[in-house]
Amino acid sequence: MNAWVGISGWIYPPWRGDFYPAGLPHRRELAYAASQLSSIEINGSFYALQRPTSYHRWAAETPPGFVFSVKGGRFITHMKKLRDVRTPLANFFGSGVLALQDKLGPLLWQLPPTLGFDADRLTDFFTGLPASTGEAAYLARQHDDRLTGRAWTGVLADRPLRHAVEVRHDSYRTPAFVELLRQLGVGLVVADTAGRWPQLFDVTADFVYVRLHGAQELYVSGYSPDELAVWAERIRGWTGAGLDVYVYFDNDVKVRAPYDAQALQALLASRETPRLAPVS
Repeated sequence: MNAWVGISGWIYPPWRGDFYPAGLPHRRELAYAASQLSSIEINGSFYALQRPTSYHRWAAETPPGFVFSVKGGRFITHMKKLRDVRTPLANFFGSGVLALQDKLGPLLWQLPPTLGFDADRLTDFFTGLPASTGEAAYLARQHDDRLTGRAWTGVLADRPLRHAVEVRHDSYRTPAFVELLRQLGVGLVVADTAGRWPQLFDVTADFVYVRLHGAQELYVSGYSPDELAVWAERIRGWTGAGLDVYVYFDNDVKVRAPYDAQALQALLASRETPRLAPVS
């Protein structure tokens, strides 16, 4: 199946001596997580521009076929609110994202809870995003002085880029939003947020991006075997329809994320398809 399952981030001190074996050097945590899972969502890029040396190292420390998704910067989504972001986007792509090369998966754009549905704003933003690594490299070369001497703007091959958006405002519960994403070819994130923000299941691109933040308590609660079976059934449905699926657990507070990811990955690898009541 074309499904990648992993975690959002991997540097969590409470995981040490639990998911990460006791005595494992901190510098080996990514390699260990990548040996257990098929993908990781890089979320440090949301808080600050990373460096090309970091992206190079992350790519080198993970096995062939491993995939990273990369979360877009909050300066773009939360501070600029998607407006006038040509230079910030150039800085983001120039910071080293392209150094992941063929391990670069989807780009995630998480919108703030205060930003409601605005078709013109979304259209302007997503039509301004690069559709390929070649376009991203061209954009990256337009970075400002912040990246002088520390930019990476090269690619070995021109590959399509996928973009996904996670929304957190009820105004997005409208068919107009779904139709707009389909026109733009942007994936709609299926987000499980313990009922706090919209959970939308509409397929709007040739892939599905799932973020599991906790079913009962945001970022804290784990997923029961029955709950994981429901998600496995959904994922099998999407992959059976020819879609690629990327799933990330973000319920990290009580060290649930990596174990839930392993359990879901095992379910998907099993020959036995869970037989449950129909799901959304």
